Amino acid sequence: MRKVFTTGQVAKICKVAPRTVSKWFDSGRLVGYRIPGSQDRRIPREHLIRFLKEHQMPLGELEEEAYSKILIIGTDRMLIERLHGMLPEVDDYKVQIAHSGFEAGIQAESFHPDAMVLDLAMGRSEGLQIVANLRKNNNYDDVIIIGLAAEDEPNPDGLTSNGFNEVFKKPFDPVLLTERLRTLIRQRKDLL
Repeated sequence: MRKVFTTGQVAKICKVAPRTVSKWFDSGRLVGYRIPGSQDRRIPREHLIRFLKEHQMPLGELEEEAYSKILIIGTDRMLIERLHGMLPEVDDYKVQIAHSGFEAGIQAESFHPDAMVLDLAMGRSEGLQIVANLRKNNNYDDVIIIGLAAEDEPNPDGLTSNGFNEVFKKPFDPVLLTERLRTLIRQRKDLL
């Protein structure tokens, strides 16, 4: 994972001429630094991503790193819409939704989420099977999985032994859930 880019590399990502990138840099619109003793410019990753987002330019190869991807799995449309609304894409989140175990498998394979929120109201055994299938695949070892357990769940904390990172028992505060999700994703990205 590259942390700093040359003007040529930025030009390739933005699909513009290197001279255009130099103009953005020299005008102060694209933040970076010059290599001491030369005219070479360097643009740190975070400044490039911010620039691309501010100017609504495609992120290209940087999209994987620029957004945290969350898959919400469940059948309760109101709950899903509320969680989705609390994680807007403008806040660096891409959210997709699956309404069944089958859809969850397809979405996990194509979307490669950083985190999943799984509502066990869709069926406790189906939810546990989804998590078991994901945890069998090494590609999902570091995916954060948060379970939403029913109010009458006898041992919600025991679900962590079934592959969940954390479990919230209903009723729960959606704001607290989304903040916890943000924290866990931030910690995960810092480790990578």
